[in-house]
Amino acid sequence: MSLSPGDASPPHALILPFAGRLTVACRAALPTLQLPQLEALLARLAVQDEDAQDDDTLSPPHERALARAWGLQAGDGMLPWAALEAQQADLPGARDAAWGLVTLCHWQVGMSEVVLGDPARMAIEPSEADTLLATARPFFEEDGIALFATARPGHWLARSALFDGLATASADRAIGQPLAQWLPMSDAARPLRRLQNEMQMLLYTTRVNDERTARGLLPINSFWLSGTGRLPSTPPATAVLPTVDRSLRDAALQDDGEAWAKAWQALDAGPIAELLARSRRGEAVVLTLCGDRVAQRWAPVRRGLVQRFLSRFGRQRPSSVLEQL
Repeated sequence: MSLSPGDASPPHALILPFAGRLTVACRAALPTLQLPQLEALLARLAVQDEDAQDDDTLSPPHERALARAWGLQAGDGMLPWAALEAQQADLPGARDAAWGLVTLCHWQVGMSEVVLGDPARMAIEPSEADTLLATARPFFEEDGIALFATARPGHWLARSALFDGLATASADRAIGQPLAQWLPMSDAARPLRRLQNEMQMLLYTTRVNDERTARGLLPINSFWLSGTGRLPSTPPATAVLPTVDRSLRDAALQDDGEAWAKAWQALDAGPIAELLARSRRGEAVVLTLCGDRVAQRWAPVRRGLVQRFLSRFGRQRPSSVLEQL
């Protein structure tokens, strides 16, 4: 899911995926974080909304937060990101059909489990994506799935009735994890599992992978399906949308605590400082902090004298806030 709503016009709103992380190295880095701009900003805001769910939901907190901003309501694993992207691209059937996002990827096969690698790190060339799309399209069409290229190599939009009501996991949930709990295993997904097996055999023999291996790159040996569903009858909101800053993502998914802390420092000095400056100028700002379980939406509130005193002298440490996510 690559949707990145545009200009954060007033209120100035920012969503931070992976602001908190349950993994070992990132949690160990939490007490070391020095985030003065975030601390000052949170002192001016209060939690207006909290979405807390288990860390095994198919849709992670940052996607649920973005869906609310778009006015999208759907069950877990059925946020229709692909249909929304198809509508933005003016593809046929975008409004009245079910869609999914097909992302080329690498599955790391071990002795006892299969782990999903990060598709964003695959460095797929446009020519490779075009070749594989031409190869894959007939196999998908046999199952009634129409494929459409996107501007992002290795990311295809797929239109099919098979995706209607089918829950699928965001890649951000499954990356680096054993795949067993994240793959759709319902009877409705049986044709997709067969198609995936066919594609894995096909990809194993393609010259594209021979050339990638010769260049020291991981082979493309499978695909990930996500963002499934159809758009609601009422068009989603498109007026005031948040900016989504994904700069914490890579370090968080690799559980690189040092890199995650550095990414937080850069955020604090950049986008967070800018949001704080806007708040001090009296502009309305909204900050949504997202972790593995929780999304907290922080916004201004009308405060009395006591509340202003407490916010100034009884500030929460950012690490304690992020730990709750």
